[in-house]
Amino acid sequence: MATKEGTWAYRDRFTDEFGRTYFRRFGDGVVSSIGLGTYLGEPTDAVDDRYEKAITAALESGCNVLDTAINYRHQRSERTVGRALSAADVEREAVLVATKGGFVPFDGERPDDPGAYVREEYVDPGLIERSELARGSHCISPDFLDDQLDRSLANLDVETIDLYYVHNPETQLQERPREAVYDRLESTFERLEERVAAGDLRYYGLATWEAFRVGEGHESHLSLPEVASRARSAAKAAGNVATHLRAIQLPFNVHMADAFTVEAHEGAEGTESALRFAQRAGLNVFASASIGQGRLAEGLPAAVAERLEGETSAQRAINFARSAPGVTSALVGTSSREHVTENLDAGRYDPLGAEAFDSVFE
Repeated sequence: MATKEGTWAYRDRFTDEFGRTYFRRFGDGVVSSIGLGTYLGEPTDAVDDRYEKAITAALESGCNVLDTAINYRHQRSERTVGRALSAADVEREAVLVATKGGFVPFDGERPDDPGAYVREEYVDPGLIERSELARGSHCISPDFLDDQLDRSLANLDVETIDLYYVHNPETQLQERPREAVYDRLESTFERLEERVAAGDLRYYGLATWEAFRVGEGHESHLSLPEVASRARSAAKAAGNVATHLRAIQLPFNVHMADAFTVEAHEGAEGTESALRFAQRAGLNVFASASIGQGRLAEGLPAAVAERLEGETSAQRAINFARSAPGVTSALVGTSSREHVTENLDAGRYDPLGAEAFDSVFE
């Protein structure tokens, strides 16, 4: 797993190539504030090969945050991350490997009959109860995520996953009441706390799309304070001294800035945005969709772009995400070695300070 010694040694190897705040604290280690995502792309051998080369290049150029999920490209993304970890001239202990479980994954390709696959692979063996499925494809029960964590460990070919996310838990709100979802999260957190104690993962979190950046009245809203409370209860039940809930993931970019602008979480000093609450609660934030899945590479609003440093629109968009309070790392998905170089070059510039970032929204 990623270690204090390994990540700090990685920082020392690359620190002279980047701005002073490029590497940021995560636990007792440090991680790059630009990470590589693996969501997009067809499930083909050709895309696997491109991803492996891009990930290897990123690891050898100053990016030590890799983000994936078991369902990305039908488990191919996890397997490609595993191969790249072995191929790169970087120690495993230097790299934060994050993955997710929640969506029922296929294996390598989409089956001819997806429903039959889910039934035969998961329902009939008892890994999923039909009542636990949301939209026929999403489950966050302890037994299911237990199984998914094991499969992810095998796909990634690692002994320990550094950060394991419950993937888009708000999907469950389409099928069951909010309180029932919190109850299910608490029981799942307890299982994850047990897996931490067993050494299979180090930290866990929630990777979301809408849950934390919409108002309390929204059908997809989940409360960060309630999630944190459930995690503390789970840790106590599992016999752990403190919770290992350490991070959240949510989209954040120029056009999707709700995590900063929407006050939806009750904090000690009143209602706060997701980013402010996470910052005060000691939760690391990993920003997804930092360049809007490529759309912001074509250009940013002029009034925003002129405040940001970077030679390209993609670099300025990345630096916008890196400037937000509480953001540990801005994730950018790419299977292109050329784009890896461009994206990481954004880290040679310092992001906006707090006052300058706040002024963007005035």
